[in-house]
Amino acid sequence: MYSEKVMDHFSNPRNVGEIENASGVGTVGNAKCGDIMRIYLDINDNGIIQDVKFKTFGCGAAVATSSMATELVKGKNIQEALEVTNKAVMDALDGLPAVKVHCSLLAEEAIHAALWDYATKNNIVINGLEKPKTDISEGEEEEIY
Repeated sequence: MYSEKVMDHFSNPRNVGEIENASGVGTVGNAKCGDIMRIYLDINDNGIIQDVKFKTFGCGAAVATSSMATELVKGKNIQEALEVTNKAVMDALDGLPAVKVHCSLLAEEAIHAALWDYATKNNIVINGLEKPKTDISEGEEEEIY
């Protein structure tokens, strides 16, 4: 069962679209379920995310986590955005069903991928940022029942 916040962000997603000439763009997918999430960041000279947009192809939970993730990083500095975890996204949405937790992982990785792109374009290092995965299902072991 989805929380009211999940349903609200799915029905009325915030920050949908793309940013032309974005400071950083991150695209992450999940080959197992087919979800794809792209986050666009507009970062000013002071390192503040002044605008953020997303485009997501996926289930309702993927749209809701994308929407919430953009809300959580908007107005934050780069380091604060890096600290937005999948758990923070889930908590802000009042939880997700266990089978949809991967959607919040997509959101976290898409933010990191956009920050990675920004750092690469500007030849800078963001402390604590590791090269993101393009597919969050990489390295996952098959579950045995």
